[in-house]
Amino acid sequence: MMTEHATGTLEQALAHAERLLARDPVLAGEQAAEILKIVAGHPVAVRVMAVARAAQDDLPGALDLLVPLARAQPTWALVHLDLGVALGRSGQGHAAINALRRAVALKPDLPQAWRELGDHLMAAGEHDAADAAYAEHVRHSTRDPGLLAAATALVENRIPQAETLLGEHLRQAPTDVAAMRMFAEVAARTGRNEEALSLLARCLELAPGFDAARQNYALLLHRCNQPELALAELERLLAVAPGHPGHRNLKAAVLCRIGDYEPAIGIYADLLEQYPGNPKVWMSYGHALKTAGSGDRAIAAYRRSLALEPSFGEVWWSLANLKTFRFSTDDLATMRAQLARTELDEADRLHLEFAIGKALEDEGEYASSFRHYAQGNAIRRAQLHYSADETSARVRHIRERYTREFFAERAEMGCQAADPIFIVGLPRAGSTLIEQILSSHSQVEGTMELPEITSITRTLRAQGEATSAMPYHEALATLDGDALCELGKRYLAHTSIQRKTTAPFFIDKMPNNFMHLGLIHLILPNAKIIDARRHPLACCFSAFKQHFARGQSFSYSQEDLGRYYRDYVGLMSHFDEVMPGRIHRVIYEHMVEDTEGEVRRLLDYCGLPFEPSCLRFFENARPVRTASSEQVRRPIYREGVDHWRHYAAWLAPLEQALGPVLGRYPDPPEMKT
Repeated sequence: MMTEHATGTLEQALAHAERLLARDPVLAGEQAAEILKIVAGHPVAVRVMAVARAAQDDLPGALDLLVPLARAQPTWALVHLDLGVALGRSGQGHAAINALRRAVALKPDLPQAWRELGDHLMAAGEHDAADAAYAEHVRHSTRDPGLLAAATALVENRIPQAETLLGEHLRQAPTDVAAMRMFAEVAARTGRNEEALSLLARCLELAPGFDAARQNYALLLHRCNQPELALAELERLLAVAPGHPGHRNLKAAVLCRIGDYEPAIGIYADLLEQYPGNPKVWMSYGHALKTAGSGDRAIAAYRRSLALEPSFGEVWWSLANLKTFRFSTDDLATMRAQLARTELDEADRLHLEFAIGKALEDEGEYASSFRHYAQGNAIRRAQLHYSADETSARVRHIRERYTREFFAERAEMGCQAADPIFIVGLPRAGSTLIEQILSSHSQVEGTMELPEITSITRTLRAQGEATSAMPYHEALATLDGDALCELGKRYLAHTSIQRKTTAPFFIDKMPNNFMHLGLIHLILPNAKIIDARRHPLACCFSAFKQHFARGQSFSYSQEDLGRYYRDYVGLMSHFDEVMPGRIHRVIYEHMVEDTEGEVRRLLDYCGLPFEPSCLRFFENARPVRTASSEQVRRPIYREGVDHWRHYAAWLAPLEQALGPVLGRYPDPPEMKT
């Protein structure tokens, strides 16, 4: 039996070994080894030995000790933290997440565990959970009572209280970078992204080594469509921590945003070595492969994701969204079984409804298919705050403001560059087909749906009067020639990162830009504008059965769709009248019936010589990001034109909402004076 004196000596030796870990892990390990000779298997000494090995990069040796120790000590939070860190550094990210979750469950006030957990969750694509973990890290890192209260409010999503507390704190301590970072989080959560970016930039001026703030900054830059700046910040982070999984995952997402798919695919493949059991990483990998044209590999990645999580509705929808993919009988049975689960998450239910609708459509079971599409739309419509009346009011305002006289007063203004070719219209109207045809020309580069015009409208909106009903249009009307030219140059500068070739022209295929043709004409008067138009019922129903990731809130109700289409054609007729000859219209059905004739007319409008490659657009291997990515890699087929007729019996609300526009197609509607 050990004496009291001997026990005291052992405790002193263990405490000394633990203190040595920070400054001399080799000596700490030696001290632990000596203790273990006397007291074999002592858990504290084993932990010191394991951490010492990890500090010397002997990760297998550390895990040999930590894995059985964690099993033997299921309630010792520090051991699970050490195990999580070692597993993460060993490339076993999925296991690291489990160990770190165990650590914080046992002892929530472990800030390092929360930070490590946040990093791994970010790398695994669990962005909401990562944000929550980072907030807990902030909460448990601070000892300042005021900051602790603010961090607690942030964790519990009491945003107004967090904002008040942080505002008071920063008035007293305006250079407190921890508080500044938290205030940036508050600003970002309330949609004040510019303010959040400014706060984080200031934070990094004061503390360049504040890597957590730099990660927030990079992520927000990415979300705010500033990929070039986001990449620069990520490179600074990766220079310090080259293997950091969260930074690498974000880099892959940014690379996909700018069209650099091959390096992104490489990063995802590496991450899957660390997170082989994470379905979200497999899904992201599948998305990148699909866009790059590796359809079979994408399907395999999606299948791996579903093997891990059969209820993952977004992956089932991703398979359906390939358009050319066909579900098996077993697939349909699995989806139906998952949909029948009462505890199924609403996001999974939503995606499964759309996916089953597509599976049944392919089987010719149109009535059942429509029921599932309708249910998926109903779920999504209930989540949104879309107003068809507001859209109609905005269109009326544009038609009243952008007159012949308005444009005549601003003739010869703007940036004179002719590089961009804008393709606008409604989604599912054939814009991707037009893009693929044009990008098969040697002088034209296809990019993606570029959000830069929308970013410019946000800038103008911020410059307008806060009390104005339409501040963006009011602000635009005040700009002189120099300011309009600068906006055109800004557009070209911010989209340059998307251009990978020396082709003189490039395509911006953002359908919703039809709302901003006045802006486009003023800042880039020599840019080409192409309107992609398709039969109202075909176009609208195709949108109805399509679940969009974002940005098409009008598409989840037949009535909203019909009104939106009507507003769209009315606005385009207005622009035809006030800017005659400015816009070239491509009618989808005409393109199908007379492909060569329509292609020649399209190229003539763009001032481009005919090239046979434009008729063999389906051989173009460029990345395609939209829902039509697989369809445009095949020749045009006639069957798709009238496919909507299978669902005609259920489209009465859409027909009624379309009104006279339906009967006049493809002619424009009567213009109201």
